[in-house]
Amino acid sequence: MAAGLGSAVLLPVEAAGYAQSLQEFPLKDIGSARWFRQHEYIEKLNMQAIIDATAEQDEFVKETIYAHGKVPTLIHELIAVEVWKQKVFPVLCQLQDFTPKSTFPIYIVIHHEATIINLLETIFYHQELQKQSQELEFDISLKALSIIRYITDHIDSLPLSAQARLLNTHNIPCVLVHLMEYCPWSRNNSKGELQKYADGKWYTVPIEDRLKITKLDGQVWIALYNLVLKPNCQQRYDFNNFNKNQLLKLRSFLTEVVIDQLPNLVELQRFLGHLAMTDPPPPKKDLILEQVPDIQNRIIRENSNKWKAIAKHQVKTAFNPSEQDLREQAHRLTETYNLDMMENLIPDRPKCGFCGAVAAKRCSRCQVERYCQRECQVKHWSKHKKACDLMAVAAKKKLNEELEINQ
Repeated sequence: MAAGLGSAVLLPVEAAGYAQSLQEFPLKDIGSARWFRQHEYIEKLNMQAIIDATAEQDEFVKETIYAHGKVPTLIHELIAVEVWKQKVFPVLCQLQDFTPKSTFPIYIVIHHEATIINLLETIFYHQELQKQSQELEFDISLKALSIIRYITDHIDSLPLSAQARLLNTHNIPCVLVHLMEYCPWSRNNSKGELQKYADGKWYTVPIEDRLKITKLDGQVWIALYNLVLKPNCQQRYDFNNFNKNQLLKLRSFLTEVVIDQLPNLVELQRFLGHLAMTDPPPPKKDLILEQVPDIQNRIIRENSNKWKAIAKHQVKTAFNPSEQDLREQAHRLTETYNLDMMENLIPDRPKCGFCGAVAAKRCSRCQVERYCQRECQVKHWSKHKKACDLMAVAAKKKLNEELEINQ
């Protein structure tokens, strides 16, 4: 603790005061005494933010900047200095009476941009990681939804304990109703256009296709069909008042357009109509020895209260590689994810760089640009040459690095 305090540039209360005082300066005030005072504040905030992030300490600089809403201020100052460098500084240098005794103040103004960039990069870093984690979590969850559907296809062959967990322990039918209501794989972008998620990305839906069922919509409907209509499920599912009311919400989604695309859903529509008028018999009571997630429980039990220690250990051993480790890892990944293999995983086939047709041939020099025939490559060479030269130089440099590693 003492070492940490000794290496601190700012205390939390000082950082809060500095962050709160940050303001936007007019272009004419850049280089003034007040501006230089703010530069010192930002420089100290930047250094403390780097110390906190490196030492995995409480990142109070990041928190206080967000708490006081000062990110827009920092971005404004970043752009202001950039404009000053482009528009004011060249004129300043041409002035006859510009004979400074020292260029240090000018250097500080020029360096100010780098300081703000470093500070923004540091405070955004963990947000970017969190964003990537959320995107992966979203994609994994939707893939899990597809797996649930495939499980329901074979629910009759599952052990009774697995059926019980799906139907009653986790109440998957009601979970699917909730998903159908909120449809997380559908959204409107900033332009008001409808977008849907498929194959790991969001795409804009043409107006004529807005009522078309997507693959994810279909997975939910098929899973519901299996869980509600299969005889074994009807015998074991508890159609109590809550579950019944939740399932009846599906009636508003079973439109003629939906049933036209999935005709089997007419049977689900009939069942829901019957469910609305009557109460089904109570679920069949069986003696079930339910399996529990032993592996998950064991892992949690063995590592309970050790999460922070594990994170620190991984930072030192796994997430702090040397330059040599990074080179070797890059070399292994390059061999694993070669261009031909990656292109086979992409749904859209490679297009010709000249005419846009499906292309099977690759530029022999850079190995990146694709062409459908020799004639297109010749016609496109004048535009491709500069990029080809750059990529060829980069490839040669990489090859030399690999040779050094192997030696």
